Amino acid sequence: MSWLILAVIVAIAVAVIAIYNALVRLRVLANNAWSDIDVQLKRRYDLIPNLVETVKGYAGHERDTLESVTRARQQAVELRGGTPEQRAQAENMLTQTLRSLFAVSEAYPELRANENFRDLQQTLNSLEDAIQNARRYYNAVVRDYNTKIDVFPSNIVANAFSFRHREFFEVTEPERVTPRVQF
Repeated sequence: MSWLILAVIVAIAVAVIAIYNALVRLRVLANNAWSDIDVQLKRRYDLIPNLVETVKGYAGHERDTLESVTRARQQAVELRGGTPEQRAQAENMLTQTLRSLFAVSEAYPELRANENFRDLQQTLNSLEDAIQNARRYYNAVVRDYNTKIDVFPSNIVANAFSFRHREFFEVTEPERVTPRVQF
């Protein structure tokens, strides 16, 4: 009888350890995925001043647009330690101002023909794809992590060790529409 009780206690302990380790693994994956998003966003932030300077050389009198892009970039950079929801709002604002910058560039054929501008635009497009992929991966990991926290019996272990839900990095409706920018 004592062997049976001991076996049950050991089985429960092994199950708790396995569930705890799975939760920790998913939390680490979520942190890593968030870090990947952060890296891609930093690359985007670093590219924007070059893009603004290139446009400024051809369309200097479009000052309001250039300033709004610079302001949106600065706000996004300042929120680097913020929540996914705060970061998503800042990134959505930055995306909208970049769209207006590309819309302005359509009025300047010399700018559209500029090789540096085309290279910057291509780099930005590939960065946007990388950000989208990193965001998708992060949200998938967060979904798995949040699900693990909610399902039985791991919800017992999650509550006992204070595992908390993570926020998704979601885009707003206006950003879901792909802009048409033609050069």
